[in-house]
Amino acid sequence: MAINPMEQFAVKPLIPLHLGGYDVSFTNQAMWMCIVVGAISIFMAIATAKRSLVPTRMQSMAEISYEFVANMIGTAAGEDGLVFFPFVFTLFLFVLLSNFLGLLPGSFTVTSQIAVTFTLAAFVIAMVIVTGFIKHGFGFLKLFVPHAPWYLLILLIPIEFISFLTRPISLSVRLFANMLAGHTLLKVFASFVIGLGSAGILLKPLAVAPFFLIVAITGLELLVAGLQAYVFAILTCIYLNEALHLHDHH
Repeated sequence: MAINPMEQFAVKPLIPLHLGGYDVSFTNQAMWMCIVVGAISIFMAIATAKRSLVPTRMQSMAEISYEFVANMIGTAAGEDGLVFFPFVFTLFLFVLLSNFLGLLPGSFTVTSQIAVTFTLAAFVIAMVIVTGFIKHGFGFLKLFVPHAPWYLLILLIPIEFISFLTRPISLSVRLFANMLAGHTLLKVFASFVIGLGSAGILLKPLAVAPFFLIVAITGLELLVAGLQAYVFAILTCIYLNEALHLHDHH
């Protein structure tokens, strides 16, 4: 039986619902987002329930993730950026756990959906814009005016503005594309293993090669899952830094 590598990304309704002509069904995508949020909440609740000087393994993991994100914000956005710690910390853990859980057999990779990643990216950019106007007022528009001779600004200002508008696209597509490509590749090699394994006794030994490739790619996917969560979070910090300091730290 042929395996469709794209079937794993299909959004399927679990509880069909329609409201005013709109489909608001509870889907497998929504279910896995709830699982991710629930898992993070349970983990943090257990890890911080009984704090001690000699931390448990879960407390150590929570403290390491806390310090990692705090150091990342401090490095990329300065001390002023620490006010956004809850937002960046939540965003980082959500993307990280969504990526990791998506590697489990039979699971659904939330971050392989452009609708999810674009919503996260749009929310980040919206926060950047709101923060910039709150802190600088209309002076936030200086972000689009680089330090350059005046005769170059006619060209550079539109470029800076367009570059800013494309940030939610690049931020979302980067995460979406990496998750989509990696999981598709795993499914394709899995179909090779199944196909060669059922092709006859002479071809069965050839199934070993794609099997070992699946193991290697899975290890690579684990690395990519963590790396993409970090990239998404660090770019968020960099964008917030621009909203806070404009060109001061360029």
